[in-house]
Amino acid sequence: MADDEAKKAKQAEIERKRAEVRKRLEETAKAKKAKKGFMTPERKKKLRLLLRKKAAEELKKEQERKAAERKRIIDQRCGKPKNVDDANEANLKSIINAYHNRIGNLEAEKYDLEYEVARKNLEISDLSSLVNNLPGKFQKPTLKKVSKFENKFAKLQKKAAEFNFRNQLKVVKKKEFTLEEEDKEAKKSEKADWQTKK
Repeated sequence: MADDEAKKAKQAEIERKRAEVRKRLEETAKAKKAKKGFMTPERKKKLRLLLRKKAAEELKKEQERKAAERKRIIDQRCGKPKNVDDANEANLKSIINAYHNRIGNLEAEKYDLEYEVARKNLEISDLSSLVNNLPGKFQKPTLKKVSKFENKFAKLQKKAAEFNFRNQLKVVKKKEFTLEEEDKEAKKSEKADWQTKK
Protein backbone atom coordinates (compact mmCIF):
# COMPACT_ATOMS: atom_id res chain seq x y z
CA MET A 1 0.00 0.00 0.00
CA ALA A 2 2.82 2.33 0.83
CA ASP A 3 4.20 1.65 -2.60
CA ASP A 4 0.85 2.48 -4.23
CA GLU A 5 0.57 5.74 -2.31
CA ALA A 6 4.16 6.69 -3.16
CA LYS A 7 3.51 5.93 -6.82
CA LYS A 8 0.29 7.99 -6.76
CA ALA A 9 2.09 10.89 -5.06
CA LYS A 10 4.92 10.69 -7.62
CA GLN A 11 2.36 10.52 -10.46
CA ALA A 12 0.51 13.55 -9.04
CA GLU A 13 3.81 15.49 -8.82
CA ILE A 14 4.62 14.68 -12.46
CA GLU A 15 1.11 15.75 -13.56
CA ARG A 16 1.46 19.03 -11.64
CA LYS A 17 4.81 19.78 -13.30
CA ARG A 18 3.37 18.95 -16.73
CA ALA A 19 0.46 21.32 -16.07
CA GLU A 20 2.92 24.10 -15.11
CA VAL A 21 4.95 23.54 -18.29
CA ARG A 22 1.76 23.54 -20.44
CA LYS A 23 0.62 26.77 -18.82
CA ARG A 24 3.99 28.45 -19.47
CA LEU A 25 3.99 27.29 -23.12
CA GLU A 26 0.43 28.59 -23.63
CA GLU A 27 1.39 31.98 -22.15
CA THR A 28 4.44 32.29 -24.44
CA ALA A 29 2.33 31.24 -27.45
CA LYS A 30 -0.27 33.91 -26.57
CA ALA A 31 2.48 36.50 -26.23
CA LYS A 32 3.90 35.54 -29.64
CA LYS A 33 0.44 35.70 -31.24
CA ALA A 34 -0.12 39.12 -29.71
CA LYS A 35 3.20 40.34 -31.11
CA LYS A 36 2.61 38.83 -34.56
CA GLY A 37 -0.92 40.17 -34.75
CA PHE A 38 0.14 43.79 -34.26
CA MET A 39 0.93 44.41 -37.96
CA THR A 40 -2.06 42.93 -39.69
CA PRO A 41 -2.42 43.20 -43.47
CA GLU A 42 -5.00 45.96 -43.04
CA ARG A 43 -2.64 47.96 -40.84
CA LYS A 44 0.22 47.43 -43.30
CA LYS A 45 -1.97 48.63 -46.17
CA LYS A 46 -3.07 51.70 -44.19
CA LEU A 47 0.54 52.47 -43.23
CA ARG A 48 1.69 52.22 -46.87
CA LEU A 49 -1.14 54.54 -47.92
CA LEU A 50 -0.17 57.08 -45.26
CA LEU A 51 3.49 56.90 -46.27
CA ARG A 52 2.58 57.46 -49.93
CA LYS A 53 0.44 60.48 -49.01
CA LYS A 54 3.24 61.90 -46.88
CA ALA A 55 5.78 61.38 -49.69
CA ALA A 56 3.44 63.05 -52.21
CA GLU A 57 2.98 66.04 -49.90
CA GLU A 58 6.73 66.35 -49.38
CA LEU A 59 7.33 66.16 -53.13
CA LYS A 60 4.72 68.85 -53.77
CA LYS A 61 6.24 71.11 -51.09
CA GLU A 62 9.71 70.58 -52.58
CA GLN A 63 8.47 71.49 -56.06
CA GLU A 64 6.76 74.62 -54.73
CA ARG A 65 9.90 75.61 -52.84
CA LYS A 66 12.04 75.13 -55.97
CA ALA A 67 9.60 77.18 -58.07
CA ALA A 68 9.61 80.01 -55.51
CA GLU A 69 13.43 79.95 -55.34
CA ARG A 70 13.65 80.03 -59.14
CA LYS A 71 11.27 82.98 -59.34
CA ARG A 72 13.20 84.84 -56.64
CA ILE A 73 16.53 84.32 -58.45
CA ILE A 74 15.06 85.42 -61.78
CA ASP A 75 13.62 88.55 -60.17
CA GLN A 76 16.96 89.26 -58.50
CA ARG A 77 18.96 88.83 -61.70
CA CYS A 78 16.56 90.47 -64.14
CA GLY A 79 15.02 93.07 -61.87
CA LYS A 80 11.48 94.30 -61.91
CA PRO A 81 10.11 95.28 -65.33
CA LYS A 82 10.04 99.01 -65.87
CA ASN A 83 6.82 100.80 -66.76
CA VAL A 84 7.40 102.20 -70.24
CA ASP A 85 3.77 102.92 -71.17
CA ASP A 86 3.51 106.27 -69.37
CA ALA A 87 7.18 107.30 -69.74
CA ASN A 88 8.29 110.29 -71.80
CA GLU A 89 11.28 110.35 -74.12
CA ALA A 90 13.81 111.26 -71.43
CA ASN A 91 12.62 108.46 -69.14
CA LEU A 92 12.75 105.95 -72.03
CA LYS A 93 16.34 107.00 -72.82
CA SER A 94 17.38 106.56 -69.20
CA ILE A 95 15.69 103.12 -69.02
CA ILE A 96 17.38 102.05 -72.28
CA ASN A 97 20.77 103.34 -71.07
CA ALA A 98 20.34 101.46 -67.78
CA TYR A 99 19.54 98.21 -69.63
CA HIS A 100 22.42 98.79 -72.04
CA ASN A 101 24.88 99.35 -69.16
CA ARG A 102 23.55 96.28 -67.36
CA ILE A 103 23.95 94.13 -70.49
CA GLY A 104 27.50 95.43 -70.96
CA ASN A 105 28.40 94.60 -67.34
CA LEU A 106 26.90 91.12 -67.65
CA GLU A 107 28.82 90.45 -70.87
CA ALA A 108 32.05 91.61 -69.21
CA GLU A 109 31.41 89.27 -66.23
CA LYS A 110 30.62 86.43 -68.64
CA TYR A 111 33.87 87.00 -70.54
CA ASP A 112 35.86 87.12 -67.29
CA LEU A 113 34.27 83.91 -66.04
CA GLU A 114 34.86 82.09 -69.34
CA TYR A 115 38.52 83.19 -69.29
CA GLU A 116 38.88 82.01 -65.67
CA VAL A 117 37.36 78.62 -66.51
CA ALA A 118 39.67 78.16 -69.51
CA ARG A 119 42.71 79.16 -67.42
CA LYS A 120 41.79 76.71 -64.63
CA ASN A 121 41.20 73.90 -67.14
CA LEU A 122 44.67 74.56 -68.57
CA GLU A 123 46.17 74.46 -65.06
CA ILE A 124 44.39 71.21 -64.31
CA SER A 125 45.66 69.58 -67.50
CA ASP A 126 49.23 70.82 -66.78
CA LEU A 127 49.14 69.49 -63.23
CA SER A 128 47.72 66.13 -64.30
CA SER A 129 50.44 65.76 -66.95
CA LEU A 130 53.07 66.61 -64.32
CA VAL A 131 51.66 64.00 -61.97
CA ASN A 132 51.61 61.38 -64.70
CA ASN A 133 55.19 62.15 -65.74
CA LEU A 134 56.70 61.96 -62.27
CA PRO A 135 59.56 59.42 -62.21
CA GLY A 136 58.92 56.30 -60.21
CA LYS A 137 55.19 56.83 -60.12
CA PHE A 138 52.59 54.56 -61.60
CA GLN A 139 51.07 56.00 -64.75
CA LYS A 140 47.35 55.57 -64.96
CA PRO A 141 46.25 53.66 -68.05
CA THR A 142 43.57 55.13 -70.23
CA LEU A 143 40.23 53.59 -69.46
CA LYS A 144 38.16 51.97 -72.14
CA LYS A 145 34.46 52.55 -72.40
CA VAL A 146 32.65 49.27 -71.87
CA SER A 147 29.01 48.62 -72.54
CA LYS A 148 27.26 47.38 -69.45
CA PHE A 149 24.81 45.50 -71.64
CA GLU A 150 27.54 43.53 -73.43
CA ASN A 151 27.61 39.83 -72.66
CA LYS A 152 30.48 39.41 -70.22
CA PHE A 153 31.09 35.85 -71.27
CA ALA A 154 30.99 36.49 -75.01
CA LYS A 155 34.78 36.47 -75.32
CA LEU A 156 35.08 33.22 -73.40
CA GLN A 157 32.36 31.64 -75.48
CA LYS A 158 34.06 32.80 -78.67
CA LYS A 159 37.39 31.33 -77.54
CA ALA A 160 35.68 28.07 -76.64
CA ALA A 161 34.09 27.93 -80.09
CA GLU A 162 37.43 28.60 -81.77
CA PHE A 163 39.20 25.99 -79.68
CA ASN A 164 39.23 22.83 -81.79
CA PHE A 165 40.12 19.58 -80.11
CA ARG A 166 41.16 18.01 -83.42
CA ASN A 167 44.02 20.48 -83.70
CA GLN A 168 45.32 19.23 -80.36
CA LEU A 169 45.35 15.56 -81.40
CA LYS A 170 48.57 13.92 -82.47
CA VAL A 171 48.86 13.56 -86.24
CA VAL A 172 49.64 10.05 -87.41
CA LYS A 173 51.59 9.92 -90.63
CA LYS A 174 49.87 7.10 -92.36
CA LYS A 175 49.21 7.00 -96.06
CA GLU A 176 45.56 6.49 -96.72
CA PHE A 177 43.79 6.05 -99.99
CA THR A 178 41.87 8.91 -101.43
CA LEU A 179 39.06 8.74 -103.95
CA GLU A 180 41.30 9.81 -106.81
CA GLU A 181 43.77 7.01 -106.09
CA GLU A 182 40.94 4.48 -105.91
CA ASP A 183 39.58 5.70 -109.27
CA LYS A 184 43.03 5.33 -110.89
CA GLU A 185 43.37 1.76 -109.57
CA ALA A 186 39.92 0.87 -110.84
CA LYS A 187 40.79 2.19 -114.34
CA LYS A 188 44.04 0.22 -114.36
CA SER A 189 42.23 -2.97 -113.43
CA GLU A 190 39.65 -2.39 -116.19
CA LYS A 191 42.43 -1.85 -118.71
CA ALA A 192 44.07 -5.00 -117.59
CA ASP A 193 40.76 -6.86 -118.15
CA TRP A 194 40.49 -5.50 -121.66
CA GLN A 195 43.99 -6.42 -122.49
CA THR A 196 43.42 -9.96 -121.34
CA LYS A 197 40.27 -10.30 -123.48
CA LYS A 198 42.11 -9.44 -126.71
